[in-house]
Amino acid sequence: MNTSVTTTARLLGAGLRALLVLTVVTGIVYPLVVTGVAQGLFPARANGSETESGGRVVGSSLIGQAYDLPLKDGQENPRADLTWFQGRPAGGLGTNSVNTQYELILSGATNRSADNAELVEWVRAARAAVVKDNSVPGHTVDPADVPADAVTSSGSGLDPHISPEYAKLQVHRVAERNGLPAARVQDLVDAHTEGRTLGFLGEPRVNVLELNIALRELVAGN
Repeated sequence: MNTSVTTTARLLGAGLRALLVLTVVTGIVYPLVVTGVAQGLFPARANGSETESGGRVVGSSLIGQAYDLPLKDGQENPRADLTWFQGRPAGGLGTNSVNTQYELILSGATNRSADNAELVEWVRAARAAVVKDNSVPGHTVDPADVPADAVTSSGSGLDPHISPEYAKLQVHRVAERNGLPAARVQDLVDAHTEGRTLGFLGEPRVNVLELNIALRELVAGN
């Protein structure tokens, strides 16, 4: 009996020591090493790819955000602030997303099929809205020129990028709203258009947050 108790005590002691060592190694040492290496090699990415403007953090280059007008009394659905470039739809008309305002906790999609009647109607309505919003005196948007990313959300609903085609479609409206020549606004789009990763992965894209920061600086200096 004593031998059995002694053996059990030894096994429990060994188990507790192993638990303590593994807790220290995997719960303290390893996280600190990984965090230290990340902060040393790529601190910007390790800290969430924060984007600054005017000396303060205004968002992340990895997460899209809405550019809406302040809600008025009794108003439930926000309206886009057409002074700025708009990202992909995050909710409402023309989306396949459950995310209504780029809310991180609601990342995801409804998984409606391409021939879903409700989704088709959303896309048609969204295309009409894009044409209306971006048609200004002297420049009318052709419905055939509205790209897919202007009327559908990404699978996560958090995509921070739009296609160069969608950015170009918004140029005349943004220029008109900010009192700028369209050519200068187009130059901003061209300067913020990223090519395919490694030259062949993905598609050309424009980061909306970074583009709007550049637009704000252009307007302020104009």
